[in-house]
Amino acid sequence: MSKPTFQAEWEEIEKEYQQLQETHKVYRHKLEELTNLQATCSSSISKQRKSLKDLRHSLKKCPQTCDEKQLKLIADIKSQIKDKEHVFFDMEAYLPKKNGLYLSLVLGNVNVTLLSNQAKFAYKDEYEKFKLYMTIILMFGAITCLFFLNYRVTDEIFNFLLVWYYCTLTIRESILISNGSRIKGWWVSHHYVSTFLSGVMLTWPEGQMYQMFRSQFLAFSIYQSKSCGCLSRRQLYPL
Repeated sequence: MSKPTFQAEWEEIEKEYQQLQETHKVYRHKLEELTNLQATCSSSISKQRKSLKDLRHSLKKCPQTCDEKQLKLIADIKSQIKDKEHVFFDMEAYLPKKNGLYLSLVLGNVNVTLLSNQAKFAYKDEYEKFKLYMTIILMFGAITCLFFLNYRVTDEIFNFLLVWYYCTLTIRESILISNGSRIKGWWVSHHYVSTFLSGVMLTWPEGQMYQMFRSQFLAFSIYQSKSCGCLSRRQLYPL
């Protein structure tokens, strides 16, 4: 007598469930191994950095008593120390680390390190798409505000959107930097300044002074969105 259909389905589900439990057990074990390896690597890098710092300090005293051959050796060691520091930077891009002050204030101690190149490049692509879409929206918003010359509500919506946009950019860029992207410092600083200026325009009371600066700020916003959208990712964060 053959088994009822529901019994066969249940047995199949139970079998897959047992396999899932075994797979998850292996995953938990591998995850624990990965966490231990991460801690070991981070500790070793910190120890190496301290040793190199002490060595560099010792080398500064040597030229006073060293001959030409030793001076050449010291120069070679200093060059290798610089190379090692670059290697440490690349290693840390794949290791969990404490967030900087800005990310700590915004996100707390959440780990933002992406562990694979695929995940890092995917996040960069998302950043680029976000910037492109928002550039189009902001240009449309600025042009709309120019048509409503004395309509403060549209200005407030546009300025609030600018504040949100630049705050979001600074957070995303901080995450990219934590994952090894060498974003230009002037680019990040520009977004901090833009956040501040947008906040000033958002909270500026209605009046003659506001109307004097309004058209200039909107024109600058259009130009800024257009010029920033034209920058290639290689200009911002060369790999």
